[in-house]
Amino acid sequence: MKYLIGIDVGTTATKAVLYDEDTTIIGHFIKNYPIYRDSQGMAEQDPEEIFQAVETVIRAAIHRADLKTGRLLGVAFSTANQSLLLLDEHYHPLTRIITWADTRARQDAVKLKETPEGKQLYQKTGTPIHPMTPLAKLIWIRRKRPELFRQTHHVADIKSYIFWRLFKKFKVDLSVASCTGLLDIHTGKWDQAALQLAGIDEKQLPLLAEPTSQETVMVESERQKMDVPHSTPFVYGAFDGALSNIGVGAIKPNQIAITIGTSAAVRVITDRPVIDPEERLFCYMVDKKHWIVGGPLNNGGDVFQWAVHHLIDQGALENEQVDRYTLANRIIEGTPTGSHGLLFHPYLGGERAPIWDANARGDFFGLTALHTRADMLRAVLEGINFNIASVFEAVTKLVGKPQSVTATGGFARSKVWQQMLADILDCQVNVPVSFESGCLGAAILVMQSIGIASSYDVVVNYLGDETEYDPQPQAVAVYKQLLPVFRQVEKLLAPAYPTIANLQSELALLHGED
Repeated sequence: MKYLIGIDVGTTATKAVLYDEDTTIIGHFIKNYPIYRDSQGMAEQDPEEIFQAVETVIRAAIHRADLKTGRLLGVAFSTANQSLLLLDEHYHPLTRIITWADTRARQDAVKLKETPEGKQLYQKTGTPIHPMTPLAKLIWIRRKRPELFRQTHHVADIKSYIFWRLFKKFKVDLSVASCTGLLDIHTGKWDQAALQLAGIDEKQLPLLAEPTSQETVMVESERQKMDVPHSTPFVYGAFDGALSNIGVGAIKPNQIAITIGTSAAVRVITDRPVIDPEERLFCYMVDKKHWIVGGPLNNGGDVFQWAVHHLIDQGALENEQVDRYTLANRIIEGTPTGSHGLLFHPYLGGERAPIWDANARGDFFGLTALHTRADMLRAVLEGINFNIASVFEAVTKLVGKPQSVTATGGFARSKVWQQMLADILDCQVNVPVSFESGCLGAAILVMQSIGIASSYDVVVNYLGDETEYDPQPQAVAVYKQLLPVFRQVEKLLAPAYPTIANLQSELALLHGED
């Protein structure tokens, strides 16, 4: 038997999926780790914990495979984008990994966005000016911690750091590089104006590699630790969003993919750069022939998790004798569409697309004495989906109406969520039975890298079963009335976001929480 391994280095866990050569799943392995939120706006990871998680899942996958009679064809990586890790001259970490969810650079991002240089950067890099980007984070670190900045010899992301540890090669694939705000998506090279704003030079950055590029000569101690066969190709892969599109077969401009996990995203792959004149969407390179257009949302499953934790009564859990999420889904299913006119804006972690405002804050609107916790719980889920719908409409306005919409991610465990998404988008939504699409996309890149596949199109031979959700007319009618109000209220509240965000920071300092 021949095997492929897809690795997904995510925000809260690293996963490995072991496939046979027909992409039948042989084994699934996961290692969790924390996000460190020691102060207001912080969202960091420990690079050593991430690296050990990668070692753990690869070793587990290899031990599950029968390599006495079989062969490992290769390993490829999907990683979360917009991570930043500063290294010294010996490639040792000077910081923890600053993730996409870290918002401490918000003031620097706001200032840059207001300048002519900021608008020009968006046109060249396709990356909205936002504190998520390594560009904004570098500007912030240079301002806040100049001594640390001067000590920095190498500017890495989690993938380039992993490959350095495994192969002593400091490289990054084009797609991850494109998410930094430092790469010109029209030329596929580091943008000198962006580097100057960040205060770094090209020598500090990883060398650029194609997603199908591979390394084969691993550091011997690491090879032995993971029991990796000699000369096994390790393929750079791409960022998680691009590989998720590939993994669900959304590889044409008329095929939209939606991912809903901790956060969420709406994406479409194109054959040319497409820049949004309203600056609501990103446009990143995947490789030299493909770009990906879409919008990432900070607030997805994490907001639902927050609501379930705070709104589910402990007594009800004991009476029903089920877990929190099963009970939450039952409650939502039993609550009328539209939550009796209660709206929720899910901006618990600021927001990226479509409003790109790190100061945004969540709210319930329309609350009356008649509303219950059940209404609030359903309104939270509806609010998450309304926000996704806003990005979906921006994407379709730019690239055209899709022929297919495929949704994947952890939300696929909730049937009520899947049906709600179809109702709010007012279109059929296809949900793959297997939701580890990023790992499958990585496996496809292994096939390309070793020459057994010529393009992403080969994925159509490996797509599994899907469940189709058709919109329900009665629910669609309700949501068509509520969605404009959702957007109207967000616009009315937007001027107050900076004030409340700054006040919250001041209060955190006052109480010693920052």
